[in-house]
Parts: sequence; structure tokens; C-alpha cells
Amino acid sequence: MKYEVIDNLLEKEEFEFIKNLAMSPDIAWYWNKDINTAPGYNNNDNTSYFVHNLFNLNLDYVYSTHYKHFNLFWKKLDIKSLIRVKLNLYMRTDKLEEHNPHVDLPFEHKGCVFSFNTCDGYTKLQDGTKIESVANRALIFNAGKPHSSTSTTNVKARFNVNFNYF
Repeated sequence: MKYEVIDNLLEKEEFEFIKNLAMSPDIAWYWNKDINTAPGYNNNDNTSYFVHNLFNLNLDYVYSTHYKHFNLFWKKLDIKSLIRVKLNLYMRTDKLEEHNPHVDLPFEHKGCVFSFNTCDGYTKLQDGTKIESVANRALIFNAGKPHSSTSTTNVKARFNVNFNYF
């Protein structure tokens, strides 16, 4: 599966609504002490991030009352079966930190990283391609292949939502 970048995935009004929700103080963020928990990975670095889980099929549970607002993505991404949806918040760092590669789930499936704000952060794919974080941009790729996230240095935080699906 080749990756695809879609700019302006959402209509302006849709984007403003979902961005304001994702970046609002009403979201309960949960601190993850490790960005990468893949087997064999050494977590002795200082990286961490915040997550708001919306849905996880493996646990058969909708985590968040905000989940219903993200259904506007289903048709746009042609989601047939949803595996997981989570909001990510990477705090600003003095130096841009590229996190170690990971896979979202250990099998081939579609992943979408949708950016809520523009910053100097990016997603790095297995082949070394860097997709910049641009507001209202979707990166669709095989999330069963190694990829990396980053922090940001030029805004307070990097906000995105991660979809795993078929």
C-alpha cells in the first residue's frame, strides 16, 4: 500500500468544529510515559505524550463521549471497519525529537494521521519520507509498517488524531 496525502480533507466548517473540539480544554488528556512500547524497544529516553482514546475494537469499548463527533471521517476515509481511534498531543520541545519507529498494530491495515494544527512536526514513513503536520491534512498509509512521530518546536503542542481501520 502506497501512502496518500490529502490536504483539506474536511470542509472548512467541519474542520473548525472538530479542531476546536480536539484542542479544547474539555478533552481529558492522559499521560503516556512512553511514546513507543514496541517489544524490544528501550524506553530509557525522556519522551512522553498525551492521549485521549476515543475507541478501541480490541477492548470493545467506546472510551469517550466525544467519539460520536468523529463520525464525519468515516465516509471521507472510506472506513469499512474501525479498529482504533485516538487523539495525540505531543508537547513542544526545545529540539525537534523524532521518536523511534513503531507499528500501530502488527498486521497490514490502513492508518490515518490527521493534523489539527500546522507545526514543524511530521510523520516519518519506513522509506524515510517525512509528511509535515499541516492543519486539515490526512496522511493515509499502512500503519502495520514502521513509522515515527515527532515533537514540535514552533508551537505549544502538536495535535492529531490517529485512525486504524480497514
